[in-house]
Amino acid sequence: LHQRDDGGGSSDGRGKAALCDDGAEPGAPAHAAGRVPPWTEQLTLRGLVVSVAVGTMYSVIVMKLNLTTGLNPTLNVSAALISFVMLRGWTQALARLGRVVRPLTRQENTVVQTCAVACYSIGAAGGFGSYLLGLNKKTYEMAGVDMEGNVGTKEPGVGWMMGFLFAVAFVGILALVPLRKILVIDYKLTYPSGTATAVLINGFHASKGDDVAKMQVNGFTKYFAISFFWSFFQWFYSGGDHCGFSQFPTLGLRAWKHSFFFDFNLTYVGAGMICPHLVNISLLLGSILSWGVMWPLIADLKGNWYPADLPESSMRSLQGYKAFICIALILGDGIYNFTKIILKTVMSMLDKSKQKSAKNGKQLNLSGLCLPDV
Repeated sequence: LHQRDDGGGSSDGRGKAALCDDGAEPGAPAHAAGRVPPWTEQLTLRGLVVSVAVGTMYSVIVMKLNLTTGLNPTLNVSAALISFVMLRGWTQALARLGRVVRPLTRQENTVVQTCAVACYSIGAAGGFGSYLLGLNKKTYEMAGVDMEGNVGTKEPGVGWMMGFLFAVAFVGILALVPLRKILVIDYKLTYPSGTATAVLINGFHASKGDDVAKMQVNGFTKYFAISFFWSFFQWFYSGGDHCGFSQFPTLGLRAWKHSFFFDFNLTYVGAGMICPHLVNISLLLGSILSWGVMWPLIADLKGNWYPADLPESSMRSLQGYKAFICIALILGDGIYNFTKIILKTVMSMLDKSKQKSAKNGKQLNLSGLCLPDV
């Protein structure tokens, strides 16, 4: 993320290149960074506080999306924006109080954004939205106490969950760092979310980034206020699980009984705007095919395909068909893509190895031709 400004051949280029972060105006981004700050200046107390605040807020958002829709959108870019807004406000507030503060650098902004992303990623990677909270006794009873294989429970607890997360949450250190060397540096594969985040942070800290930053902050503030006050307005009409705007029968009561309604939740609107069209169209097609066709047809076979005296939430009833059909589709597509990636990676590595061997052999032959006759 460090970019050196060489002045582009102008008369003051040497002065720009020599400017370092310590000479920037307090409360403003360090525009022309003449040096990369040491790690002791990148890890700051204000950065720790801001990263915890942003990570906590995003953890709540990710948990809600995981438990309601199963989506896990990439929030790297927005985390970088919110981190910049909070750090900029922190430094400007202290500067107005007459305190001498270290200017905000792009490296510190990146560290805060990375810590915030690591915080909310535990919500998905740690299994909080899938299996971890499904080990309790209530889920055990819902699945059926006499169901084969359903033999144990594990109530959520801070102690064992922290140990479990320490065991599973270090995938970035143990696996992704070596893969980064191979896939990103050696093979120069694109990393869309990381590249977009780097471009955004560099834009904030560029010499002409103030206008862009102000425009993005103003847009963020405007839509944040719209979402907040709309959610607050809906709260006045929430009288239960099946009341208010969250259960508005947009397409009629018959469609509402099959879960076709609009809940006016701007969180899902934002998630749909982040996800590409391919994902949104696939989700829409899957919802129509399942809730509009498959589940009503299977429900009509109650008493034939499954016992009629069981509730629909039981895994031996309609819920079992929903769960295992969806799991089969996801697992089949996942295995296909995993196999495809492995084969392409192996073939690419073999091609690189052959090209390298051919190049070395050609150089060896050329060097042999240059040997003098003895």
